[in-house]
Amino acid sequence: QVQLVESGGGLVQPGGSLRLSCAASGTILRIDVMGWYRLGPGKQRELVATISSGSTTNYADSVKGRFTISRDNARNTVDLQMNSLRPEDTGVYYCYARGITHNYIGNNYWGQGTQVTVSS
Repeated sequence: QVQLVESGGGLVQPGGSLRLSCAASGTILRIDVMGWYRLGPGKQRELVATISSGSTTNYADSVKGRFTISRDNARNTVDLQMNSLRPEDTGVYYCYARGITHNYIGNNYWGQGTQVTVSS
């Protein structure tokens, strides 16, 4: 099993910055993709950004140029630097990991979520 623990959410004014961090722990052969999804008020869960073990990144159009995802493969951590935050970025942010177990089975893992609120 893999556990994902997020940190770094909070309240910030529009135009401000926050950094989210997520650490994966547990028994797994490897983690291929890590990333962040969010669930905004009245919205469906949406992809924010992902990063592969080879550092290939993918961003939602709404966050391109403002958010930066990074990863430390050795420590199994992923960070999301969020700049120029907007009220529409408000939501619960979930850390995500796609991993391969020692039985060569692929699984998706989710963190418990961290609240990000952008408001004046």
